[in-house]
Amino acid sequence: MSAPARPEPKVYNTSVPDADTMVRLHLSESPYGASPAAVTAAAGALDRVNRYPAPQREGLVKALALHWGVAEDQIAVANGSDELVLATALTLGDLSRPGLVAAGTFPGYPESLERIGRGVVALPLRDGALDVKEFANALPEHGIGYVCNPHNPSGTALPEEAYATLIDAAQAGGVPLVFDEAYQEFSDPGLPQTRDFLDRDAPVVALRTFSKAYGLAALRIGYAVGRADLIAEVRRTLNILPFSVNRVAQAGALAALADQQFLGEVREGTAQRREWFTAELERRGHRYVPSVTNFVAVRVDASREAQDALAKDYGILVRDTGLFGFPGHLRVSLGTEDELRSFLDALDQLTARK
Repeated sequence: MSAPARPEPKVYNTSVPDADTMVRLHLSESPYGASPAAVTAAAGALDRVNRYPAPQREGLVKALALHWGVAEDQIAVANGSDELVLATALTLGDLSRPGLVAAGTFPGYPESLERIGRGVVALPLRDGALDVKEFANALPEHGIGYVCNPHNPSGTALPEEAYATLIDAAQAGGVPLVFDEAYQEFSDPGLPQTRDFLDRDAPVVALRTFSKAYGLAALRIGYAVGRADLIAEVRRTLNILPFSVNRVAQAGALAALADQQFLGEVREGTAQRREWFTAELERRGHRYVPSVTNFVAVRVDASREAQDALAKDYGILVRDTGLFGFPGHLRVSLGTEDELRSFLDALDQLTARK
């Protein structure tokens, strides 16, 4: 008896309105894509799409430990650094005390702290930057602290003495301090970063992502590096969702990490484009905040209205930094030169209307 005929698979119409047809300068996406080796590895992982991924992400943990020069128990891998923001908020420090953040930055920190009931205190920025001394003085009275560096959405970075002040405060008060370094790979390798202070045994954790400079935004993979006891607690929380980092993402990230030449080319290309773009802004009479990242905060009065007009009238997506509590600027990703010229021309026209 012959087997019944296999039915034809259904074809679903999944087309929905999206931003893919517009100029995308709103999410700090890399115009350079990902390492070809990473794309090949990710595609190859689809051959085993019926198998669960490694729940402890051992291969990537080992590679990241070698890359950073730390022990494997100092690395935790998660589904994007967003998952790590939530995991650290759920896990680290005195849970009965509110977290400490700076106002005018990535909203994921206060939203996570509020959602889980810890509460949050947000210190205002001073001249658009973190008041390091105020933050350091306040940290001992809180359960955990979050600092975004390089800062999102201004694109600025802390000097070494500021880092030392913050880490001294964390060490003296025993309060875990989380540095979100999502944009660190775009900056000069000589700028201070958390890895420079890990040997001090302070309660410090750095969050990194493969979404930005490595160009794997769609795969959602990030990691934390820090003191082993803190990482152990974060891992216990992540184990609640053991398969959250999928097989394709793990394979792509492992290959991307191995291709540091590609990352260097991205860093160099980004620096050159940033220099060109800021020179064009100056030539056209637009103000901006000097940046070390792959975006620039461009000064625009009525930034929310400008964001909406750019999308509606010109098909250009940028981010109103007022959504971060940092009004009066548009965060513009360093896309292709053609995309940035389109933005500049549109901004000139918007400015001329006033």
